[in-house]
Amino acid sequence: MTISMPTLPYNAAALAPVLMPASVERHFTDHHCRYVARLNELVASGPLADATLDEILRRAAPRGARSELFNCAAESWNHAFYWRSMKAGGGGLPIDAMRAQINSDFKNYKNFAARWKKAAAAQFGGGWLWLVYDVGRLKIVTTKDAYTPILRGLQPIIGMDLWEHAYYPDYGAKRDEYADRFLNSLLNWEFANENLVKAKVSGMIDRTVGPMHAPAEAAVAGK
Repeated sequence: MTISMPTLPYNAAALAPVLMPASVERHFTDHHCRYVARLNELVASGPLADATLDEILRRAAPRGARSELFNCAAESWNHAFYWRSMKAGGGGLPIDAMRAQINSDFKNYKNFAARWKKAAAAQFGGGWLWLVYDVGRLKIVTTKDAYTPILRGLQPIIGMDLWEHAYYPDYGAKRDEYADRFLNSLLNWEFANENLVKAKVSGMIDRTVGPMHAPAEAAVAGK
């Protein structure tokens, strides 16, 4: 089975002026698409040639960042989730179930936003920032390098890329400004709400991968 090459869920210009078209196109083409292409090369004609992305991640997880196979598989999944976490004209206050859950777990949106931006600024080096659902509550989690929270049994609701290639072209070293603009102008609350509703109902979200057994280092900002 060949892992399908990704497509953006919107035009590369849709996220401007928060993320400029050239930045989005370069990020998508030079990083996301290359991870998927390299992943297909790594598994071609081998024992994982017919495996799904889920199965590849499960097999590669024990070696983690030491494995090119793991890095390509995890970053393929992470990036696909990241693009869906944003939309044109997004951001603002949470909606529906997300609003109620954020008020319950963070007291209010203001506290949530402050913790999100603090976690983004505190992450050393590359990685990812996530809002996840875990045992009935929302948590803010950072993962190092290519690690994804699904490897800890956490259910992603929203994901934001903290690698420099995601924000340096538009914000330089101002990662805090990138995190602020993501919240205020890009965050796809409809996508987040769908993920939360599904997580509450079934314990799983709609995704193509779900290895739930291998640990990954993460910093959790909770209630």
